Amino acid sequence: MTHRQVMQSLTGLLMGMFVSILAGTVVSTSLPVILSDLHGSQTAYTWVVTATLLATTISTPIWGKLADLTNRKLLLQLSLLIFVIASAIAGFSQDTSMLITMRVFQGLGAGGLTALTQIVMADIISPRERGKYMGLFGAVMALGTVGGPLIGGFITDAINWRWNFFVALPFAVIAIILIQKTLRLPVQPKRKVSIDYAGIVLLTAGVSLLLIWVTLAGSQFDWVSTPSILMVGGAVVALLAFVFVELKSAEPILPLTMFKNRTFTLSVIASISVGVSMFGTSVFLAQYMQLARGANATQSGLMTIPMMAGLLIISTIAGAMISKHGKWKAIMVTGSILQLVGLFALSTIHYDTNFVLVSVYMFILGAGLGMVMQNLVLIVQNAVTPKEIGVASSGVAFFRSLGGTIGVSVLGALMGTKVADLLSSKSSELQGAIGALGEKGKDIGASLASGNIPAVHNLPESVRVIIESAYGDAVGHVFLIAAPLSILTILAIIFLPNLELSSQTRDERAKSDVEAANAVSLLQEAEQVLVDVSEASVAVAPGTENHSVRK
Repeated sequence: MTHRQVMQSLTGLLMGMFVSILAGTVVSTSLPVILSDLHGSQTAYTWVVTATLLATTISTPIWGKLADLTNRKLLLQLSLLIFVIASAIAGFSQDTSMLITMRVFQGLGAGGLTALTQIVMADIISPRERGKYMGLFGAVMALGTVGGPLIGGFITDAINWRWNFFVALPFAVIAIILIQKTLRLPVQPKRKVSIDYAGIVLLTAGVSLLLIWVTLAGSQFDWVSTPSILMVGGAVVALLAFVFVELKSAEPILPLTMFKNRTFTLSVIASISVGVSMFGTSVFLAQYMQLARGANATQSGLMTIPMMAGLLIISTIAGAMISKHGKWKAIMVTGSILQLVGLFALSTIHYDTNFVLVSVYMFILGAGLGMVMQNLVLIVQNAVTPKEIGVASSGVAFFRSLGGTIGVSVLGALMGTKVADLLSSKSSELQGAIGALGEKGKDIGASLASGNIPAVHNLPESVRVIIESAYGDAVGHVFLIAAPLSILTILAIIFLPNLELSSQTRDERAKSDVEAANAVSLLQEAEQVLVDVSEASVAVAPGTENHSVRK
C-alpha cells in the first residue's frame, strides 16, 4: 500500500481509537465528583474503574480470536457501537449500581477496540514501517488522554458530569462512517469457523471470580474466610477446566501452544506489570490531585498533563527511531528502567510536595510507559505466524488488562485501608477541627463517617488539610507497593529474543509463507524423483548395452 492508501485506511481507525480513549478518560477527573453526587464509597470508586477493566480483560482475547475467524472491519464497528451506547446510557445513571453496570458494557466495547486496533494495524502496516505512523497514534492518544480529562473537568464544573458520557456520541457516528468508507483490509480466505464457546464461558467464569475476590476481599470479608475459599476454589477449577478445553479445542480462544514462543511468554510477563503502572497511575493520580491537593476536576486534568506529555513525546521519538534503524531492544530496556524510576519517585510524594517535582516524576513514568507499552504488541506480532497475530495481540492486551484490573483492585483496597488508618491516627485532631465548625461540622463528620469520598476543595481549611494529608500519604504508599513489579518488566525485556523486525505486512507474510511451503514441497518432490531414478539406474544389470536407460 502507498502512504496515501495507508492514511486513508487509518482515518477511521484513528477516529475509533480517539472515541474509545475519550469516552474512557473524560470521566477520570470527574469520578470523585460523580461518586460524591451518587453517594458512593471508596469501594464504589474502585468498582467503577474495575468494572470496565474486568469486562475489557475478559473480552479482549475473545475479540482477538474472532478477528482471526471473521470480518475484522465489522467487528471493529460493532465494538465501537457497544462502547458508545453504553456510554450514553451511563449518563443517565441514578446510582452507582447503574453506573457500574454500564461501565461493564463500556469495557466489552473497549476490549474489542483494544484488540482490533492493533490487529488491523498489522494488516496494513509492516512492523518495520509502523514506527513512522506511531506519531499519529501518539497524537490521538495524547488528544484523548490529555484532552479527555480537561474536557471532562470543564463539563463537570461548567455544566454537569452527566454530559461527560454524551460527548463521544458525535465522534462515534463519524468513526463508524469513516471506517465503512475508508478502511480497506485484505480479503480473508473463507473457511469453516469453529467458535470455542466452552473456552469463552470457562475463561469468563474463572477470571471474573478471581478479580471479584481480589476486589471484595479485605473490605466485604476477610482474605482468609469461607467466601474467599469458595471464590478462589471456583476460579481455580474453572481455569483448570479452561486449560483442558483449550488443549482439546480446534480453535482455542487462547492457544496455550503460544507460550512455547519465548517472545510471547516474556511479553506477557512484562505486560502484567505495565498494566498495573498504566491503569493504577491514571486512577490514583486523579485521586491524588483532587483529594490530596484540593484541585477541582478541571485543574486535576491540567495537573496530569506532564505524564501524558512524557508518553506522547517519547513514544513518538522511540517509534521513529525503531522505524529508521529497526532496533528496539535498547529502547525498551531503557523504557522499563524509566518506569521503575518513575514509580519509586512517585512513592515519595505527599500532599504538599512541590508540584514541579511531582510533574518531573510523572513525565519520567509517562516516558517509560511510552517506550514499552505499544512496542510489546509490536514485537509479539513480529514473532508469531500471520494466522496467530489476532490471538497473540489480544493475548498481550489481555494480560496487560488483567494486571491493571488486579492492580487497581488490590491497590484500591490497600489505599482505602491506609486512609482509614491515617485518619484514625489523627482522629482527635480531626474531631477537634470538626467540632469547632458547629452545625456545619456535624454534616461533615457524618459524611466522613459514612465512608463516602469527600469533595475536598469544598471543605473548610482546618478539616481539608487533615484529609489531604491522609490521602497524599496513602497515594504515595500505593506507588511504593506497585514499584517493585517493574523489576519484572526489566528482566522480561532483557531476556526477549532480539529478533529483526519484518518489513512485510500480515498479508504479505502469509503469502510468503505459502510460497515458501510450495517451494519446499516442490523440492521434496524433485528429491523423490532423483531417488527413484537412482534406484532405477542401480537396478539395470552391469554390462548392459542399454546406456540410455542407465543415463
